[in-house]
Amino acid sequence: MPIPKGFTSPSRITAKERALNQIQRWIIEGTLEPGEKIYDAEISEALGISRTPVREALLLLETQGLIEMHPGKETKVTTITKEDVTKIYPPLATLHALAAEEVAETIPSEKIEQLKEINHQFELAIQLNEPYKAMETDEQFHNLIIELADNSYISHFCSILDLHVRRLKYLFLTQEIVSKEDSIHEHRLLIQAFLEHDKEKAAIIMKQNWIGPLKNVYRLMEQQERGE
Repeated sequence: MPIPKGFTSPSRITAKERALNQIQRWIIEGTLEPGEKIYDAEISEALGISRTPVREALLLLETQGLIEMHPGKETKVTTITKEDVTKIYPPLATLHALAAEEVAETIPSEKIEQLKEINHQFELAIQLNEPYKAMETDEQFHNLIIELADNSYISHFCSILDLHVRRLKYLFLTQEIVSKEDSIHEHRLLIQAFLEHDKEKAAIIMKQNWIGPLKNVYRLMEQQERGE
C-alpha cells in the first residue's frame, strides 16, 4: 500500500479520529485505490498509533460505505462506478437546492460576506492547483448554507451522500480538461441571489452548481474504464 511519507498528522484529536480522517483522505485522493486491500497493522504503524483505534476507524468507514470488511478474509476500498454518479448527484443537488431556497429569504449580510470570502479561497485553491484544498473550501461554502437552513433532515441526508460525492468531486477538481471556473461563477450568482433574497433563483443556481459537474465526472469515469 503506497502510503506517502512525511505527512503531518492533525493535532488535538483522538487516535481514532486521526485514523478516520487520514484513511478517508487516502481513499478520496486515490492513494488507496478502489478494490485495494487495507491492513490495520500497516495503517497503525504509518500513523504511530495502536491497532485498536485503526480498527474502530475502519468500522466507521464501513458504515460510511467507503470500505468493505470481510472478517477473517480481507478489508478493501469499495469501488465506485459511473452509474453511481447518476445516483449520487441528483438527490444531493435537490437537497442543497432546497437548503438554498430556505436560506435565501432570511440570510443575514454577515453570512453573505462569509460566503464571499470562502468562494475567494476556493478560487485561490483552484488557481494554485490545490484540488484537495479546493474540495474542502467548496464544502465549507455549501456546508455553511446547509447550516443556515437549520433543517436536521437535510443535514442528515446530505452528510451521508457527501462522503461518496467527495471521491467524485476530487476526481473532477484534479482534471485539467474540465473547467472549474463555472463553479466559481455559479457561487457568485448564488451569492447575488441571496443578496436579492430571491429563493427561486437561489434554488435553480444551486441545483445547476451540483448537476453541472455530473456530465464531466461521468465522462471522466467512462474514459478511465476504457483505459484512456
